[in-house]
Amino acid sequence: MATDRTRRVAVLVLRLAAAGLTATMGALHLSLWADGYRDLATIGGLFLLNGVLGCLLAVALLLTPYRWLGLVATATALFTAGTLGALFLSLTTGLFGFEESADAAWVRPSIVVETAGVLVLTALAVSALSHRHRPGRR
Repeated sequence: MATDRTRRVAVLVLRLAAAGLTATMGALHLSLWADGYRDLATIGGLFLLNGVLGCLLAVALLLTPYRWLGLVATATALFTAGTLGALFLSLTTGLFGFEESADAAWVRPSIVVETAGVLVLTALAVSALSHRHRPGRR
């Protein structure tokens, strides 16, 4: 059936985009950690944790069986939204005593990647969860 095939292709595209954006977010945090954020109290450890978890979640998005994909995409969307929220806190009121500058090299790319990630991951989660709960599906 053409609509089922179209839906599978759309989910695959969303899955690949979500994994790519999540891996990019993780790589940005690992790069910043290596470039000196590791020396910041609390923030350094959180950047390392974010980088590692981002990369692990990207792999999980690619390897998770379809029946669990909605849950993994939801968890990753929440993780990414939390990361974006932490960035905004660090830009406005500060976070754990650290205030980021909007002029820092990777702030704007991080905002773009994390915002796109939240949107794509949410679309993937909704698509996978809504298809999973349709009547007659097992």
